[in-house]
Amino acid sequence: MLSWDELDTPETATPVHRAASDAAATQASNADTQLDQQAVAAVDSARHVGNDDSDAVARAKAALDQLDIQEGLDELEGSAARVNVDAKQMINCRADLNQLVPFKYEWAWQKYQDGCANHWMPQEVNMTADIALWKNPEGLTDDERRIVKRNLGFFSTADSLVANNLVLAVYRLITNPECRQYILRQAFEEAIHTHAYQYCIESLGMDEGEIFNMYHEIPSVAKKAAWGLKYTRSISDPTFNTGTVETDKELLRNLIAYYCVLEGIFFYCGFTQILSMGRRNKMTGVAEQFQYILRDESMHLNFGIDVINQIKIENPHLWDAGMKDEATQMILQGTQLEIEYARDTMPRGVLGMNAAMMEDYLKFIANRRLTQIGLKEEYPGTVNPFPWMSEIMDLKKEKNFFETRVIEYQTGGALTWD
Repeated sequence: MLSWDELDTPETATPVHRAASDAAATQASNADTQLDQQAVAAVDSARHVGNDDSDAVARAKAALDQLDIQEGLDELEGSAARVNVDAKQMINCRADLNQLVPFKYEWAWQKYQDGCANHWMPQEVNMTADIALWKNPEGLTDDERRIVKRNLGFFSTADSLVANNLVLAVYRLITNPECRQYILRQAFEEAIHTHAYQYCIESLGMDEGEIFNMYHEIPSVAKKAAWGLKYTRSISDPTFNTGTVETDKELLRNLIAYYCVLEGIFFYCGFTQILSMGRRNKMTGVAEQFQYILRDESMHLNFGIDVINQIKIENPHLWDAGMKDEATQMILQGTQLEIEYARDTMPRGVLGMNAAMMEDYLKFIANRRLTQIGLKEEYPGTVNPFPWMSEIMDLKKEKNFFETRVIEYQTGGALTWD
């Protein structure tokens, strides 16, 4: 039996076959050269200033004649050679950031694809039942209304803080293109989340000034926002760059603050409260949107943990005793602020939970965050009082998504481009 692989190997090729192959290669090369020459001529013709060209068009063409291509290429780091996968690094990488492949961190690309597969929009969730319940004076208790307002007040600002941190600082300082690809997706998801909170606030007819200004006016909300912002100040400065031990540590602090605390702790009290309300068939539209947001945030958290741990692997000198203690303190401070937020949002028992149960849950979450970045638990023996939260995090969008879609939702296919 013939083997096509054997026929194609140089060892078994006859002189006639080799000659034919060489002739074909020469012919292809000549064809490419001819095309290149025709292309150069076509480009030169396009640059020619014609009688019909306006003065502005003529000046634009003349300006391009002075364009120094090499000057632009020199600004691309590592553009002199193709990227070797081993040259890729999470921070301080000199390889060309515009070359996506070859991947070094396959997990980052997989998370990007998973994020795209999870796409959703706020208008797809029907808010009719929520509106009727909210407008009914007897629909919700004062405790339940407090929970809805407090959480929409915090989250409507929190996701903007995260998005600004990603776009203005983290994206620039993470020097790996597949991770940057996921960060772009995450930034878009943060915009969707902010949109979702605004959609809920508008649908329920809330006082937008009251809700959107809670991070200024309500102490338990303001403290969380202020805590996160202090870890953004230095790295959001356009002149800030990594490359020294101290600046690399400053970026690492930011990533721990935003991924492990803001998204990994600060969101959990509010999400548990709203989702518990949904489990009791109250504010089901708001709860459904929180389900989708929680699914996104879980992926953001896992991505951030992987980035933090990869930076530690590549830069072990950063993860010294002092940095470990700082990271521990950050997570414990965040946990304390969230415990105080829980007490403020539900001073009495409500929705089958109370502040003491929430405190146990937050300590359980804190232990998880500590161990995920290689630190020891600080609340040994704490157990999860809300095991149903793990089930909700595994939500599949198709479970009830199409049953609750708003029929009038406009998709891209309905848009016009005029």
